Amino acid sequence: MIRISGVNIPDEKRIIISLTYIYGIGVSVSKKILKDLGIDENTRTKNISEADAQKLREKIEKEYAVEGELRHKVKMEIKRLEDIGCYRGLRHKRGLPVRGQRTKTNSRTVRGNKRVTMGSGRVSVTKT
Repeated sequence: MIRISGVNIPDEKRIIISLTYIYGIGVSVSKKILKDLGIDENTRTKNISEADAQKLREKIEKEYAVEGELRHKVKMEIKRLEDIGCYRGLRHKRGLPVRGQRTKTNSRTVRGNKRVTMGSGRVSVTKT
């Protein structure tokens, strides 16, 4: 099992898909990395030689911001937006959609699943 940037890469998948388990690497970046190193993207991760695995590890850790470093970078960008008080920062603070989505009917996962139709919050009254 190959370990890159603190993430165990699955053995049974193709290497192009396995690299996407690392936060910050998608399919297109994975394809670019493999092309630069000359590794076939259809080979399974378990069939990668130790030398190729080491090349992969070095390239990813040197050239790309991944995992903890990238998460920290994103968190700091959001904090900067909140600190300067811009519109996007306010939306982040309030936990609402940031990129202009409608909120009247959608964004249930962001706002919480509160139903405000008639009868949704009623408690059934028992007769005595």
